[in-house]
Amino acid sequence: MKIDKDYIVNFAEEILKIPSPSGYTKEVIDRVKLEAERFKLSHTTTKKGNLIITVPGESDKTIGLGAHVDTLGAMVRSVTAKGGIRFTSVGGPIWPTLDGEYCTIRTRDEKDFTGTLLSDATAIHVHKEAREKKRNPETMFVRLDEKVRSKEDVEKLGIATGDFIFFDPKTTVTQSGFIKSRFLDDKINVASLFGLIKLLRDEKKTPKHTLKIIVSTYEEVGHGSASIPELDEFIAVDMGCVGDDLACTEYDVSICAKDSTGPYDYDITTRFKTLAQKHDIDHAVDIYPYYGSDVSAARSGGNDFKGALIGPGVSASHGMERTHYDAVKNTVKLLYHYVL
Repeated sequence: MKIDKDYIVNFAEEILKIPSPSGYTKEVIDRVKLEAERFKLSHTTTKKGNLIITVPGESDKTIGLGAHVDTLGAMVRSVTAKGGIRFTSVGGPIWPTLDGEYCTIRTRDEKDFTGTLLSDATAIHVHKEAREKKRNPETMFVRLDEKVRSKEDVEKLGIATGDFIFFDPKTTVTQSGFIKSRFLDDKINVASLFGLIKLLRDEKKTPKHTLKIIVSTYEEVGHGSASIPELDEFIAVDMGCVGDDLACTEYDVSICAKDSTGPYDYDITTRFKTLAQKHDIDHAVDIYPYYGSDVSAARSGGNDFKGALIGPGVSASHGMERTHYDAVKNTVKLLYHYVL
């Protein structure tokens, strides 16, 4: 088995650089569609924008593999008298990690304006509380890279309430194999699933059952795959958690037994663990107390299927995230053995 590392990493880098906070995902979905067409795979798009790609299998049983392409972000809430941009969250970023980060505001007529996310206490030489002040949407603003001195100056640029704010992902791949970027959750796994598709093609293998690759667009706000096609099994391929009393590292594929919405299917979770052991795949079985997935949303939506959750170990989720290619490789290997 030879997984195409360059293909996965290059595709991940490309889509990580396409802004796609929940609610603004058409551009990245169009790019993923092109990739499906490259493999001559049929696909459909749901009314709310989810992409469903079909990989034919040897039987009519259907297994869903889901990853989400939407990310964290923000929207313009209001403009201050001095021309600062107040914002509201899209998803749940760790706001202290964003103090000082570059961003872009995109208006409804698709004009882009750059800026910087800052605390209201911007300068240690001016604000006594600069180090201790809480960082959140109530205490931060966007400093525009434009000559604005008033609310009216900002409005003349065409910036208005409801415009999206994109965070710079700062994607970097190191010589030692680390992939660090905002939004590895979950674009690294969109790339991983295409790495799996390419591996199956390169190995001239047909999945045992038909696969539905579900690329969702509202996972970060809780309803990404609330409605799905009829599936026998649905596997969320999402980030594995690293830290505290968890066993997973940035080099492992994580198999989640339970998250905040309850246990995943016992038989499928056991099958993943057995396959990992049989094929010497570095893995960990963990419980995520503060986590929900597209499988969670689909279950809550009333869909009937067996569900599970796996993915590469990712450090510093919802902040400046990092994983290692080994974790990505182990995830693809486990999925490969699972679908065959």
